[in-house]
Amino acid sequence: MTVSAPSIRLDRAGVAFDGRALFADLDLDIEAGRWTCLLGPSGVGKSTLLRLVAGLVPGSRAGGVAAGDGGPVAARVAFMAQQDLLLPWLDARDNVLLGARLRGQPPDHGRAEALLAELGLAAAARQRPAALSGGMRQRVALARTLMEDRPIVLMDEPFAAVDAVTRLRLQTLAAERLAGRTVLLVTHDPLEALRLGHRVFVMTGRPARLSAPILPPGTPLRAVDDPGVLALQGELLRRLAEDGA
Repeated sequence: MTVSAPSIRLDRAGVAFDGRALFADLDLDIEAGRWTCLLGPSGVGKSTLLRLVAGLVPGSRAGGVAAGDGGPVAARVAFMAQQDLLLPWLDARDNVLLGARLRGQPPDHGRAEALLAELGLAAAARQRPAALSGGMRQRVALARTLMEDRPIVLMDEPFAAVDAVTRLRLQTLAAERLAGRTVLLVTHDPLEALRLGHRVFVMTGRPARLSAPILPPGTPLRAVDDPGVLALQGELLRRLAEDGA
């Protein structure tokens, strides 16, 4: 399926809880067809910002969240949350096919099984979530996200539940599968952001603010031992430590 991935603009976005602003008057340009990565301390509002773009924050002030092509944003989003959110009564394959099922569309079993196989889960396709490890469940959730084939992909710590080697493999797969999509990735891992991102932002403070964009050298997917990436990783870790991450 060919998709046209739009840019997204947040203009003076704001969210408050119990009368206290999590962030206010926040501006962000998410470039079309590229990966934008967001780092910051726990609780600063990264996940809330992601959910705001997805249209999942009722009562928020987003003046506004708009696509560069004038079309809708939320209707074109595939969203991968921190939790796998798998339905316990469905097996792995049917969880991957959940979007089509909810929309009343014919399920593409072959494509779902191919995605699971690519993620090392061919033998688990007919197993229910209770029989899977946390990392396996997270990979099923990634397959479900990829199955949606949407032009805008929002990912909240998508690889946090897997071991380091699997994490690198999943980063590679996601970079390949989501090439040309507009991706906003929230992560606590500076190396992950620098490997995958065209631009990286650090979110800090209360109300939260975004740093100027950090532009990693070269193009994604970058090598883990790239000297420029390693130098920026050290800089990001120092900045996050100073901000209490």
